[in-house]
Amino acid sequence: MENKIKVSIVGGSGYVGGELLRILLFHPNVHISQITSEKLNGKPVSKAHPNLRKITQLKFSSSDNLEDCDVLFLCLPHGESMKRIDFFKDKAKKIIDLSSDFRIKDEKIYKEFYEKDHENPSLLKDVVYGIPELHREEIKKSNFVACAGCNATATILALYPLFKNNLVEADKTVVEVKAGSSEVGNSPSAASHHPERSNSVRSFMPTGHRHTAEIVQELSLFSKEKISVHFSATAIDIVRGILVTSHVFLNKDVSEKEIWEIYRKEYGNEPFIRIVKDQDGIYRFPEPKLLVGSNFCDIGFEKAKDSNRLVVISAIDNLMKGAAGQAVQVFNIMNGLKENTGLEFPGLHPI
Repeated sequence: MENKIKVSIVGGSGYVGGELLRILLFHPNVHISQITSEKLNGKPVSKAHPNLRKITQLKFSSSDNLEDCDVLFLCLPHGESMKRIDFFKDKAKKIIDLSSDFRIKDEKIYKEFYEKDHENPSLLKDVVYGIPELHREEIKKSNFVACAGCNATATILALYPLFKNNLVEADKTVVEVKAGSSEVGNSPSAASHHPERSNSVRSFMPTGHRHTAEIVQELSLFSKEKISVHFSATAIDIVRGILVTSHVFLNKDVSEKEIWEIYRKEYGNEPFIRIVKDQDGIYRFPEPKLLVGSNFCDIGFEKAKDSNRLVVISAIDNLMKGAAGQAVQVFNIMNGLKENTGLEFPGLHPI
């Protein structure tokens, strides 16, 4: 344990908490102190995460018995972190929150999308939004980071180079997300019941998705005009993975080669961004299947021949780059570690 960073996970019985635990158990710089679950208090973590049998002897504890640590990961349901944030800040020097509670900087916009008042609005402007590719320098100096939503992560990373380089019409971005079932967590519902969920392609948020607020907030940082994002979400019959198809309209005549060069300029040195655009084969564009268990975001694009439309395609594992993996990437940056520590797994093929 010498020189290791003492870490605890609050709300560890869900899919994200389990994935975070799986990564951190093999992280060379981490000692896991506690992992909490109110409903499984006192039970082995393998009760919720059977893949970790014989990997760890950790048991769940109650968050009421939380001890001091160096870094606290919050994997609580949305709306819970902000209620107890003062308690959590007393327990750890650094906090990484994986819920939506502190992602939105404007409390009015938070209320618009979440339909309730924020319970700790004074903290909103001080929390760093946790996409490293956009906010790495701020994350390095921060003690409180709010990790981005999964759909927002895949969309923002796909479009950031275009908005940063002022290449698109600001009010015409159309985004369609296709998402796996693990995105909604492990609490069962009528929609997740196997006979209802299996073989489905179900539009569940054609408008008004909450991640739209994050996307607009972040892309607006790089646009000289007010932007609009027209966002829709569809559930498909996979467990892990997100595929984002974004339609943007170029405001100047640029070639595909020039677009490629822009993406290479912005992402060439990024450890977890891959530009995928092959001329042949079945994996010419990003495919979530190849990313299961990895922290990569794959991005590809194609320009329409008869218009100024550019289609940008991105894919991530929603539990990794969309949640736990990105949180560990943030953790590494906050603690001055090599960014890909504990995140080297490349995904599987075939699967």
